[in-house]
Amino acid sequence: MPLHMTKIAFSAESPASLRAWLESHPDEARLTTRYLPKRHEEMVGGSLYWIFEHALIGRSPIIGFEQRESDGRWHIRLAPKLIPVVTKPKRAHQGWRYLKEEDAPRDLGDGESSGDIMPPKLARELMKLGLV
Repeated sequence: MPLHMTKIAFSAESPASLRAWLESHPDEARLTTRYLPKRHEEMVGGSLYWIFEHALIGRSPIIGFEQRESDGRWHIRLAPKLIPVVTKPKRAHQGWRYLKEEDAPRDLGDGESSGDIMPPKLARELMKLGLV
């Protein structure tokens, strides 16, 4: 089973703007990180799950990792798509975190839309109250 990671959709105004940014890259989207994850080999074939408004809202498959020549930082290479998942509350954090397969939310099914699931803001409020 591949290992996944979570990351905040920093500077995304909405899930639609995140999707537009990903899809604006024809072959692959790249995120930059200072350090290579220790378990990076397990993560190829996994996904980066995006956090927006304190909830996991979608995922992008991880293609691999590549080091930049200029400064030694690392690119996280992603498939340029956002696959919607069932919204799951997730606290914000800096950088990225590992996510095990059994803890990852499922993809939305055919005919299911994000409107059929709990909105991220509501999920966050219920999480604060300890109800989710």
